[in-house]
Amino acid sequence: MRAEYLNEISSRLKVVAEIRAGQDVSGTFVGCGQAAEIMTGAAVPEDSNAVVMVEHTVRQGEYVQIERTPAPGDNVVPRGAEARAGDVLLQAGARLTPAAVAMAASVGLAEIEVYRKPRVAILATGDELVDVAAQPLAHQIRNSNTYSLAAQVTRAGGVPVPLAVAPDEESALRRLIEQGLECDLLLLSGGVSMGKYDLVEKVLAELGAEFLFTGVAIQPGKPTVFGRLEWKGKTKYFFGLPGNPVSTMVTFELFARPMIEGLSGTQPTPLRYSKARLRAEIKTKTGLTRFLPALLSGEFGNVEVELVRWQGSGDMVATARANCLAVIPPDRERIEAGETISILSI
Repeated sequence: MRAEYLNEISSRLKVVAEIRAGQDVSGTFVGCGQAAEIMTGAAVPEDSNAVVMVEHTVRQGEYVQIERTPAPGDNVVPRGAEARAGDVLLQAGARLTPAAVAMAASVGLAEIEVYRKPRVAILATGDELVDVAAQPLAHQIRNSNTYSLAAQVTRAGGVPVPLAVAPDEESALRRLIEQGLECDLLLLSGGVSMGKYDLVEKVLAELGAEFLFTGVAIQPGKPTVFGRLEWKGKTKYFFGLPGNPVSTMVTFELFARPMIEGLSGTQPTPLRYSKARLRAEIKTKTGLTRFLPALLSGEFGNVEVELVRWQGSGDMVATARANCLAVIPPDRERIEAGETISILSI
């Protein structure tokens, strides 16, 4: 119908056509005092400029009573409304979300040039580590870091390449590091602290590594290492993450994930901070920004957060119960219940 033909709150029009989705409407004409029954998604005849939803009409045989007068353009999407010829529909580096894939399909792009997913080598170190399926002795622990990092790498858009566990021995560690440098990025866990058998930095230095930083002012994760080296004519980057499982997971999210996104050709996603009201008082030491496992509850305007009781950065049981990290500024040693703090989604 044409909206300007209706000049009363209630109008009675003769139904002269039915238009299905996918039907060719060339030659279909709707004149003054007339209307066409049209299905969602169908093309509108050239001489019509408005659609009234069926719930605002009353059908009376071959007539229809219009109960709500439309304005020109109501419920009609004009040609070119979403985009025009020459418009950029996907920027270079855009992540192919389901919506982006659907948009590409809608404009006939059966193939799109993309970046390949970066291959990320994962190298856990330490004589104390045994396989997940093994029964550890009193002086051993199961290797969880390889698996948590593989899951995080996958979620960040990379392809995890788990390597064998590296013992605390230089030649074996060197061989595995060289194997990991064949990938686009190398993640090491453990061996970056100040202990006598923390050999990662020593071996990397012998390979000619340039260390861009060798510590960060956070807890957990203070001894994190980041650097690069030339390997077979290419610049390769590496992270040395602390071996404690919670430290490994936190430092990956803060530092390694943006790197993987960059290697994937996309702009790194900003860290997902939000605010919540603290349920119980927090006391801590100053000097470091702390990322502590916490539990977020509530919804809408009534969101609260409280720390999960944990035994330090090796406590994966407590961390698995958490659904966020409470972010404690370095200059606060006490935060009262009821105050608003930042939280980081994990």
